[in-house]
Amino acid sequence: MHPHALVALVTLLALLTYFWMSIRVPQARVKAGIPAPAMTGDPLLERTIRAHYNTMEWLPIFLVSMWLFAIYWNDLVAAAMGVVWIVGRILYALGYAADAKKRAPGFLIQSIATAVLLFGALGRIIYILVVVGA
Repeated sequence: MHPHALVALVTLLALLTYFWMSIRVPQARVKAGIPAPAMTGDPLLERTIRAHYNTMEWLPIFLVSMWLFAIYWNDLVAAAMGVVWIVGRILYALGYAADAKKRAPGFLIQSIATAVLLFGALGRIIYILVVVGA
């Protein structure tokens, strides 16, 4: 298998998840009868937009962490944590759209996955620099 192929696949799946969320915004607009560029006026629209934007805010942290984890630790574990992140983001988006109080489980899942990737990569890089030597 090509190096990092699984992480590349999960990266594309994460971007497709984000694309799916972006499609949900105009759908919520139509349902609410609120044309662009208005951002407020209907709770479903506002929650859908917020879930979409929050995912955009987390994407750079997640993607960079996943790739660095794959490079410095393990592709398979990085890809698996990436899938966990995607599941968390989907649960977050669906929960948030239903009721803002229902977003917490998905947010917790994706934030734990991101933390594992981020601090795993950071720890490994520090270990290499300090113990192994650059």
